Amino acid sequence: MGVAVQPMMQAIAATAWGGPEVLQLVEVPVPSLSLGDVLVRVEAAGVNPTDWKSRATGGRKFWRDPAILGFDIAGVVEAVADGSNLLSCGDRVFGMPRFPLPAEGYAQYAAAPARQLARMPAGLTFSQAASLPLAGLTALQALEEAGKLKPGQSVLVCAAGGGVGRLAVQIAVALGAVVTACARAERLGDAATAGATVVEAAHDGTPAIPSRHDVVIDPFGGERTKALLDWCAPGGILVSLIPRTDPAVKDAARARGIVLRRVVVEPSGAGMERIAQWVEKGRLRSHVALALPLTDAAQAHRAGERGGLDGKIVLQPWHRSRGRTAEGMEP
Repeated sequence: MGVAVQPMMQAIAATAWGGPEVLQLVEVPVPSLSLGDVLVRVEAAGVNPTDWKSRATGGRKFWRDPAILGFDIAGVVEAVADGSNLLSCGDRVFGMPRFPLPAEGYAQYAAAPARQLARMPAGLTFSQAASLPLAGLTALQALEEAGKLKPGQSVLVCAAGGGVGRLAVQIAVALGAVVTACARAERLGDAATAGATVVEAAHDGTPAIPSRHDVVIDPFGGERTKALLDWCAPGGILVSLIPRTDPAVKDAARARGIVLRRVVVEPSGAGMERIAQWVEKGRLRSHVALALPLTDAAQAHRAGERGGLDGKIVLQPWHRSRGRTAEGMEP
């Protein structure tokens, strides 16, 4: 009998840790499935700050060889492992599987636990879907799990024009909160459309107009976390999206009766299903600024690190066009 040949695929891997030039096209075996997994043909992979930060330094020491980046995926189920009963071949799915382990989304195929994915909303393109998981789950878990946000409570979202902030505003409105969004004036349009009160940011990104809120979402850390205590009501909760290192912030918060929490995003199929429902109801909109072929991953990282794009960057393993905006590109 002949030996079965394992099918191969193309992927983008970091051949070393450093600048965007370390991202190279490689050929690797199509991933095998564990119990409960599905094989997803990746049609779009989101590009997040954690991608280029990992590429620059290696980040956590969990990378396989070769180190295939990518945490957000959207695509089509191609195979279903034994024990997986939630999804079927042909389902269009999206999610952030295995995080903080990489989903290895910069590839033509990815293996993922079925319970960490959800079916894509009808009418959503793969690029739009790939822009939502990591940022959307971060926003949802920051508001609902860490912030304990209840309908009618007030919430302040800083950096409301960014990837997480923009979705946090929309999700907070969907949860029934009274939302104040803070960002540069030119980045506040979507927040106002979603129903938030908008406040222009001062030079450091904190609100220029004082107010008090039950929940404050802090994307900054450092000295700006301490400054944001002034916008948190006594008994309120300040949720940081990044680690805090200043003990004085804890002391100041305790003195004011403010609870400090940090959110570390986790994969959640149930969370992705809620995001899909809000999308279908028109309560949540994706924002894709740029879609590039998988082979242009280095260009995508340069664009992300340079900043200034009003929306997310996605990679499309099957796409051949170059340098175009993503909305409406797909069938």
